[in-house]
Amino acid sequence: MDKMEIMKHVDHTLLTQTATWDELKILCDDALRYQTASVCIPPDRVKQVKDYLGDRMKVCTVIGFPNGYHSTAVKAFETEDALAMGADEIDMVINLGMVKEKRFEDVTSEIVTLKDICGDKILKVIVETAFLTEKEKIRLCRAVTAAGADYIKTSTGFAGGGATFEDVALFARHIGPDVKIKAAGGISSFEDAEKFLSLGADRLGTSRLVRLMKAEETRG
Repeated sequence: MDKMEIMKHVDHTLLTQTATWDELKILCDDALRYQTASVCIPPDRVKQVKDYLGDRMKVCTVIGFPNGYHSTAVKAFETEDALAMGADEIDMVINLGMVKEKRFEDVTSEIVTLKDICGDKILKVIVETAFLTEKEKIRLCRAVTAAGADYIKTSTGFAGGGATFEDVALFARHIGPDVKIKAAGGISSFEDAEKFLSLGADRLGTSRLVRLMKAEETRG
């Protein structure tokens, strides 16, 4: 697959705690240059980034990030605020405590609440696969499908584990027909990116692919 075609599936991401506007502006400029699907940035920067990008690029932000144990009411407020500031896409983190307690109806209900707020804006549900058993992953595929979310997403990238080929293949077997997959965390080569896409991923959360493109251009 052509590298620029792969870039169309990338959520070009900068979510480090120390991210500055200068760094985020570079992120935005690079996203425009390489025609990524979106930029994924901290929620406090949504308005600043949206004002800068306008309609030239989708702006994605994160909710309940990175631990997911905010109350549903807090996540709902975060989502409303992010959308009001101009966010086009929302990546929410589920409550993993609920998962471990097998409270999948509560997990589903929380996703429904945020999807209702998002309306026709895209909602991606981060399930943090590094902390899950295979059975939990399958149950969460069902929950995300039942809740009407747009994507199931593997990871925050902050939990010591990222996307794996096995998890994306598992998701592809168990999600509903209207749910897409976002692989995120640790995607470090175009070869891996292409394999994730071939296994069923539609989006890739990473910043490394842009860095690889820029390094290739520097080398000539």
